[in-house]
Amino acid sequence: MTATSAASAAPTASPETFLQACRAAISAGYVLTEDADTVGYLTDQRGRYTGKALAVLKPGSTEEVAAIVKLCHQHLVPIVPQGGNTGLVLGSVPDTKGNAVLLSLTRLNRIRTVDPVNNTMTVEAGCILQNIQQAAAAEQRLFPLSLAAEGSCTIGGNLSTNAGGTGVLRYGNTRELCLGVEVVTAQGDVMSSLRGLRKDNTGYDLRDLFIGAEGTLGIITAAVIKLFPQPKAQVTALAALRTPDHALRLLSLAQARCGATLTGFELMSDFCLQLVAKHFPPHRAPFDKPHAQYVLLELSDSESEAHAADIFEAVIGEALEQELIDDAVIATSIAQSKSLWQLREHISMAQAHEGKNIKHDISVPISRIGEFIRVTDVLVQETSPGCRMVTFGHLGDGNLHYNVSPPEGVKDTDFIAQQEKINRTVHDSVDKFGGSISAEHGLGALKREEILRYKSPVELQLMRTIKQALDPHSLMNPGKVI
Repeated sequence: MTATSAASAAPTASPETFLQACRAAISAGYVLTEDADTVGYLTDQRGRYTGKALAVLKPGSTEEVAAIVKLCHQHLVPIVPQGGNTGLVLGSVPDTKGNAVLLSLTRLNRIRTVDPVNNTMTVEAGCILQNIQQAAAAEQRLFPLSLAAEGSCTIGGNLSTNAGGTGVLRYGNTRELCLGVEVVTAQGDVMSSLRGLRKDNTGYDLRDLFIGAEGTLGIITAAVIKLFPQPKAQVTALAALRTPDHALRLLSLAQARCGATLTGFELMSDFCLQLVAKHFPPHRAPFDKPHAQYVLLELSDSESEAHAADIFEAVIGEALEQELIDDAVIATSIAQSKSLWQLREHISMAQAHEGKNIKHDISVPISRIGEFIRVTDVLVQETSPGCRMVTFGHLGDGNLHYNVSPPEGVKDTDFIAQQEKINRTVHDSVDKFGGSISAEHGLGALKREEILRYKSPVELQLMRTIKQALDPHSLMNPGKVI
């Protein structure tokens, strides 16, 4: 039986028999079937899509997850794992067939252990990212993963999508922040590698199979994550400049002068900050006049705030002398630093308030970002004349949120009708520049077909081979990724 055909095979018992077995496994109160109880789980984060499910199941332990998965394997019921449901590519909601269960991991929310000497923390998949950050801080440690949804996203979802965020430049994606995982396989077995080792060269790295797999190979239920010493100071600056090419030159200068203390380097176009000022009036760029581009820089220093400020002042001074930037401000307090970061963090919300938009989470080689923006902006304007580009992102790791807003006066519905054409223009350009059409959000269902245009046949076949080997009945998050 092939992976593609097995998901449609007839179950071995009636849905009610299956649900009764689920109630026995995790108690009836955690088996949700009423529409009023399930709709929040079945609707995607952007509110554009609502799927259907036999039930929403909320196990409270790894053992209960394993029991549910064994029942699903026995009855051939597909499973859609979900963390905080903050994804943007329809990866954590079921389709409209109604034959799957949604497995919410939010009750698996314990921090099992903190080992400050080993600089590790063992956490369950349903732990909210912000809670993990706070638990690390309580031990004078840092967990550096940081993204806009950190108040509601979960570490299991972060691992399943290999989330990026603002600290990738220094600390890497979530994959680099994980030392081991506990996984429930498609057959309901538990694989645990929660040893917290930085060196373990004993065969295939099974951990990396499940990180970034979006729940299509198994369900991550816990992980050992890396901690770092808390920096003595974090200093933020905002630089105004003319072009993304100037930003790239500023990046090279900052990396040369700051080394590993440079932990944030975010590019934002002027239109991004125009939207923020329009929809969140208190938040404005602290300059007398607008500039074409802005870069938000952050230093995390192990010595002192004064030391970090001295480094920043030297970098900013040199950048001004070289005419890489036109102006800059350095935050002199925590409040000012937060205010600068809020300019960046409010962009997505400002876009949503402005209306419908077509989002692209892409990456290209860092050295080619300036050229990519110049070339692709022209192509998008040819495809949709008058559209407004909302370009921002993590310049230090090559990840752009290359978003397109409709022209003034164009109805949202008319603009969204152009989505396929605009996506093709952007994604084809990304491919020509040697990039990726998904930098940190994953593929989910939204880009599952799109990736077929850009992955090589060999890559796709290897992915299908892995999927078939680990999930031969295609029960794990069907219709996602591959």
